[in-house]
Amino acid sequence: MPDDALRASCFASLDVLCATHGDDVPYTGGLDAGFAFRGQRVPFLSPQKGIYRAAVQEGPAALSINTSFASPYDDEATNDGFFYAYRAGSIDQPDNRALRAACAHQVPLIYFIATQPGWYKPLYPTYVVEDDQVARRVLVSPGRMIGPVDERSPTPIEDVIERRYAVRETRVRLHQDRFRGRVLLAYSNRCTICRLKESRLLDAAHIVGDLEMKGEPSVSNGLSLCSIHHRAFDADLVGVSPDYTVHVAPRLLVDEDGPMLELLKGFDETTIVVPTRRAWKPDRERLAERFERFTAAPS
Repeated sequence: MPDDALRASCFASLDVLCATHGDDVPYTGGLDAGFAFRGQRVPFLSPQKGIYRAAVQEGPAALSINTSFASPYDDEATNDGFFYAYRAGSIDQPDNRALRAACAHQVPLIYFIATQPGWYKPLYPTYVVEDDQVARRVLVSPGRMIGPVDERSPTPIEDVIERRYAVRETRVRLHQDRFRGRVLLAYSNRCTICRLKESRLLDAAHIVGDLEMKGEPSVSNGLSLCSIHHRAFDADLVGVSPDYTVHVAPRLLVDEDGPMLELLKGFDETTIVVPTRRAWKPDRERLAERFERFTAAPS
């Protein structure tokens, strides 16, 4: 198929970027450099529009699509994939032709989903499996890479059960990544306890778990925590009271196990840094519920 070599180069370059930055890749200092192909630099996507076909392509199908941080992607999913709308205008305008050609030719593309402003999670390979001209949208579904590590080839997932499993796993990951993006943005990309600002070491911790009744994925139900404080919070070794005070488990306070534990103990009775926007502040009712679990944990 036309552009197979270009798509292979694109996927290989994304592998390197994801290995460097993690699952979420920044546009500035990452994606904006594009990828090398036959002596040229080819962009991965267009930040100005959602459907992108590179100028160097020989075939008619899009190379990538992207969704902005503000898009309500959770409301546009089915068991078999994710709906993606045509661009406004005629269904035969160039971008829509490129999107529909990806379906007609069943070529792999990259679906960039913004997890926070300026950061994207690249899903690849993905395939446009349905084209609904009446509803002016397509259905995008995850594919998979097969073969040796150095010669991986993209392929669609034909089995319905396997495809639905892949979609479900992808939805869970995107849900978590979008929640993380919103929470880290609210906390200015720093740990609310220790103020660490290395984003690759930061997580969004649910105050009330997402499987519980009050566990909605809102910023007010989240805390931006570094990996260590997140693990300690989940294990009820660190708690946050409704007045935003940090509490370290009593058994850790009397333990002596080296400098890392002493550092953890040093945040006992300190106050977390909370977002300035009222709607983003940690919900005190949820904190009270979670703090009861912390105080009831074995000492």
